[in-house]
This record gives sequence, structure tokens and C-alpha cells, in this order.
Amino acid sequence: MGESPREATRDQPSTGRRRVTVAEAARILGVSVEAIRGRIKRKTLEAEHTREGVFVYLDTDQLESERGQTTAQPRHEPDALISAKDEAIATLREQLKAERRANEENRRIIATLTSRIPELEAPASPRQTGGPETPTKSPVRAE
Repeated sequence: MGESPREATRDQPSTGRRRVTVAEAARILGVSVEAIRGRIKRKTLEAEHTREGVFVYLDTDQLESERGQTTAQPRHEPDALISAKDEAIATLREQLKAERRANEENRRIIATLTSRIPELEAPASPRQTGGPETPTKSPVRAE
């Protein structure tokens, strides 16, 4: 009889679910408290709002998976995440090197072309060659 009302309704073996706080649910599921709140908003987790706070109902299989874990084994494999990150960084470094090589080649081509600009002659105008100029016709008026 020394149980608080919160403790009395916390375990629900008849339904195969357990009522836990948002913080406990986050710890059990290995996610942040904000993620639990988002799931409550999207109604992917059943929740109960009381004067004491918000409680989430977790299935017993979710609780059993938590009991099977030890503190030495985290919920996700950080080495796999780190190696994936390292691979992505290596790929991006290779792409950056290729882009830098292409940029160097483009600069070399531009420098060659701009150095040849003074060598190119502008086309001579008819006045400079002494050739006939095309007279400008004045508009003819129809009478």
C-alpha cells in the first residue's frame, strides 16, 4: 500500500505494455527526449498527459531489448558510423583534388589564350584599305 499512484499504474502486465516517462523512454529506445516528443506529436507512440507529466507506453519487447544490452555495448555501432564518415571524407577529398586539377588546366588555357590576344589583328575597315565604302541610302519617299 506504500506505492504512489504513479508506481501503481506504471507496470501493466495485462496489456504487455509499460508506462514510462519521456526521459525513460528516450533512454530505453536510445534516442533523444526531443525525438520521443516528436513521436508523440506524430502519434507513433502512445502517450498520456497527466498532472504529473507526460508518460509513454512501451511494448514489453522494447523493454526486453533494453534489458539484454549492457553498458559495454552501445545501442548502435559507432565504429561503422565513423568508418562511413571517413569513407565519405576520402571521396570528397578525391573529388576536390580532381576539381583543382581541372581548374589549373583551365587557368593554363586561359593564360595561353589571353597572351595571344595582341597577336591577333582586328579586321581592317574599308576606309583603311582604300576600298569602296557602302553608301548609306536615304529612305525614298513614295509620292
